[in-house]
Amino acid sequence: MTTALITGSTAGIGAAFARRLAADGHDLVLVARDTKRLREQATELHDRHGIEVEVLSADLSEDKGIETVADRLGDRKNPVDLLVNNAGFGNKGRYLDVAMTDELRMLKVHCEAVLRLTSAAAEAMRERRRGGIVNVASVAAFVPRGTYGASKAWVVQFTQGAARDLAGSGVRLMALCPGFVRTEFHQRAGMGTDNIPGWMWLDADKLVAAALADLARGKSLSIPDPRYKTLMGLVKVTPRGLLGGISSRTGRKYGPQ
Repeated sequence: MTTALITGSTAGIGAAFARRLAADGHDLVLVARDTKRLREQATELHDRHGIEVEVLSADLSEDKGIETVADRLGDRKNPVDLLVNNAGFGNKGRYLDVAMTDELRMLKVHCEAVLRLTSAAAEAMRERRRGGIVNVASVAAFVPRGTYGASKAWVVQFTQGAARDLAGSGVRLMALCPGFVRTEFHQRAGMGTDNIPGWMWLDADKLVAAALADLARGKSLSIPDPRYKTLMGLVKVTPRGLLGGISSRTGRKYGPQ
């Protein structure tokens, strides 16, 4: 039986990963800030699927929280076979409208924590010559729009570069790039969603199933839906200057209100 560690496990994509992996018989290490929700989630998954569930309360915007999770990933006696770096959040507002402390906190969670946790997991996995890492990014990584997209672009580039460097080691790395997913993400950021067309929304459970299938195939990048694959294909052939204008207008139309 293998063990998976999921950050940001109590809601949204993280919770969907937890449900799917528990149903598949994996033991879990669940990481989030809310201890009460973590314990409730752990009890539910243990009772429903008969798996072992460990709880780690950690704030990945702080060094102490990152170190706590990194230490668990580096535990050779109780190895983690799959890491899902899912923790993240959005800030409401355009560049310069958001406080610098909030921007830096986002970079800490989206970039520094992902780097440090991926490195801790990959080092231990390389010694065993097996393991997988999924770093949750976003299709926002492919358009020039704001600090959120920039941080997710870093996740994609870092993950694909690390995947190449570790090719043949037995460690698989994949950046997962979903579009709009029905989760608590937008509500927590204070973002309205009524103006987002219904066809743009994805189901978290279906997304996770597609992502795990892509990881099993050895992909280093997963855009788990034909609609967004088509959109990102168009992005690749659109001139950057034109794309910047389109993404800015789209952000005003479909972004936070």
